[in-house]
Amino acid sequence: MAKRILILGVGAQGSTVAKRMNEEADVAEIVCADCDPKAVDALVADLDKATGARVDARDKAGIVAAARGVDLIVNGLPLAWHGNVLDAALEVKAHYQDFAATDALAGDWIESIRVLYDVYGPKFKAIDRTAIVGTGSAPGLICAASRRAVRELDVCETINNIVFEGVEAKRFLPFWWSPVTALTDMGERAYAVRDGALIRTEPFDLPIKRFYDYMGLDAPVTLTEHSHDEPVHYWFNRETFFKGVKNVSFKYGGAGVEFAKPLYRAGLLSKQAENVNGTEIVPFDLVLSHVPPAPKYKEEIEAILEEGLVTDTGCMVVEAYGKKDGADVMVEVHVFAPGLADSFARAGLTAEMYLTGQGGALFTKLFVEDRYTQKGLISSDMLTDEQVDRYFELAAELGIGIRTEIRRV
Repeated sequence: MAKRILILGVGAQGSTVAKRMNEEADVAEIVCADCDPKAVDALVADLDKATGARVDARDKAGIVAAARGVDLIVNGLPLAWHGNVLDAALEVKAHYQDFAATDALAGDWIESIRVLYDVYGPKFKAIDRTAIVGTGSAPGLICAASRRAVRELDVCETINNIVFEGVEAKRFLPFWWSPVTALTDMGERAYAVRDGALIRTEPFDLPIKRFYDYMGLDAPVTLTEHSHDEPVHYWFNRETFFKGVKNVSFKYGGAGVEFAKPLYRAGLLSKQAENVNGTEIVPFDLVLSHVPPAPKYKEEIEAILEEGLVTDTGCMVVEAYGKKDGADVMVEVHVFAPGLADSFARAGLTAEMYLTGQGGALFTKLFVEDRYTQKGLISSDMLTDEQVDRYFELAAELGIGIRTEIRRV
């Protein structure tokens, strides 16, 4: 039966999913909802299966009204409103998908994720529905790649998730995604797993260097600790899905990291108000006011390309260390995806928007194909091997591929 889908939040991620689902024969209707009617109208005008709705995420009743009769809610809203959307999905008995785990369900982020698994999981199972969280590029695509890597091991000791964003414009543009989210993550102590325990590490700490011949660079790149979802999810799921992994890190590098590092060390990513020469300021807000937003409109991206790029490269790599047939083995899964110029040529998007939005749409496609056998709430690192394989089959059609390398260490 053809599906009805509610896309809640029509920013870069939500609009990309809507456009992809508009191409699906098994999708009957896409309800595009946002608090910004202009954004909704612009998206609906481009889609032949779409209808529009104005929804304020603070109003759960409004979400419920827009969601009546849909099979799936795709939540592209800020994390603060995820509780309302989860509750609305339960009320209308819809499946649920989002791009990152919310931090707004308990006193801190770890407990919020625990609530997702332990409270919302049984609730979705009770109505025979699937909720999946963390379905962008990272988390999301990289989690599927991590599951693919661990498959090659009998026992897993260490997983490193590595992302280097090497797309750099000639203009001042440190971030290709939300600057407020980027700078917030840069200023937070990172999560990591050490000897089976979830710990916090200092931002920009524990640097590693990596060099991959496909990046077109002359020297290794530096990657450091960064606050991200993956180590937390893998820690929760270490026994069931990651063969007892003891150590997990998320390592990140690129122009945005190099921009943010001295700001952090100078205290300029602090969100605490300070008195400076008689004026109260919040350092974070001051810095943010001087950082341009990430480009999202076609004409903006085209202008950046016309000005020229410094580099158009990057990498996403999973390193998994462990035992195979008694030997010490390292598995590398390299993810290959279009750069900025290629992403714009394919879809009028930046490389970040392409990988995150298209990567998210592939998880939606699995819903449309009825591939999810799990009932309850899962994160994107909890896919079955069959779901992972189908995910990467679909990804290849979008120019997103993987290469797996296995060697003794």
